[in-house]
Amino acid sequence: MSITRRRFVQGALTAAGAVAVPMVVSSRVFGANDEILIGVVGCGGRGRGAHIPSWLKQQGVTVVAVSDSDGQRRGICADIVAKNTKQKVEQYADMRKMFERKDIDAISNATQNYWHGLSTIWACQAGKHVYVEKPLSHYIWEGRQMVNAARKYDRIVQCGTQRRSQASVAEMGKWLREGHLGKILYVTTFANKPRTSCGKRDTPLEIPESVDYDLWCGPAKKLPIYRNQLQYDCSFDWNTGDGESCNQGVHEVDVARWILGEEGLPRRVMSIGGRFLFNDACDVPNTQIIYYDFPTAPVLYEVHNLRRAKGTNEMNSFRGERTGVVVDCEGGTASPFRGIALDKDGKVVKKFSGGGDHFVNFIEALRSGRREDLNGEIEVGHVSTAACHTGNISYRLGQTASVAEQRKQVEDIPFFNEMHSRYLDHLKANEIDPATSTLGPWLEVDRENERFKDNPEANKLAHGYYREPFALPELG
Repeated sequence: MSITRRRFVQGALTAAGAVAVPMVVSSRVFGANDEILIGVVGCGGRGRGAHIPSWLKQQGVTVVAVSDSDGQRRGICADIVAKNTKQKVEQYADMRKMFERKDIDAISNATQNYWHGLSTIWACQAGKHVYVEKPLSHYIWEGRQMVNAARKYDRIVQCGTQRRSQASVAEMGKWLREGHLGKILYVTTFANKPRTSCGKRDTPLEIPESVDYDLWCGPAKKLPIYRNQLQYDCSFDWNTGDGESCNQGVHEVDVARWILGEEGLPRRVMSIGGRFLFNDACDVPNTQIIYYDFPTAPVLYEVHNLRRAKGTNEMNSFRGERTGVVVDCEGGTASPFRGIALDKDGKVVKKFSGGGDHFVNFIEALRSGRREDLNGEIEVGHVSTAACHTGNISYRLGQTASVAEQRKQVEDIPFFNEMHSRYLDHLKANEIDPATSTLGPWLEVDRENERFKDNPEANKLAHGYYREPFALPELG
């Protein structure tokens, strides 16, 4: 590999002594012949299976370091990179040490949800550009601070909502907004993803010796773990995760917002759901419906982690799709994920094709020096993620309610009423008493300030919790 003059100078500076976070470097454009050096933080399935391979296959992009609080995962990723590049890969337990390196241009952030905010801000403060996984933030306020950090330190930050780089979705959205199927009436978004119990232990889980548990917890509460595994199932605990309707739902809600041309949060929101049958140590809902009241048209979301019915391994679907988005218009329907538009009689009106690579788009933006060239710029990722958080906040403020009480809250909204009927049918098929459901309140959203109107408890959840010394800085 050739070493540019820029690399030689940066290498000499690094050798002279490490620089502590924060350290801001000036914004620059990477030339076609400049190498872009990347540090990967988060060496789980996404970091190992998507981020690293995506960088390794791009010309002029090199992974030079990996960081994870789990030494075993860290070592696996380092070995993968070294095997493919034939070069040494530095390993860091504490990501801050990796961020101090002057030669690293960008951070590839595949940490767990609750770490996205602080790690991205640290990286921006250290002068790094960032590709950060979805959902962008763990809390609404946190997401806005991430945007503020990108602006303050003039960094290019891409959120991993990769459908934004899919040409067929972009083309369909433009076509629908032009009115080819008439006015958009509502958008149904959904995830029918099978999940199982995360377990419920009598004694705390023994943390593996390879894990620095204090660093693993970071800004989250440092608590004993009573589920069966430490890592991925942390997505289903409110302390460290955001549940299916945000972890997966940000993809679908993001596409719905994009198609509608909505740039802000919904005007109001409400959710119904529950964590049924599992009887485990996790606490996010495994069955949930949400109504997002956007000005252009409502967006509805439904989660089914349980099977279609008791005694079967089949999963629910919505109009033939397990996970996706369906746009209902005056003149027909459209499925962005399938790339097909139908008239009211079910006849195909138009098909859409074309892909794209979100990781490639990030590198292209680094070379142009223009955040406007990003398909999933941080502000876009923030709003889509924050919208998902509003639905979960309604659920978290909810109370157990009878079917009659549930119906009273949705009866004047035909589209939501239909979704609620599907929800009740699903519970019945699994022999679940619907009166054990949690009914969330209608929350009015202060769209301009990204808060809730007249609801202090909701605003506490919007702001979130941070454990010292991992407090998130307020950046405007």
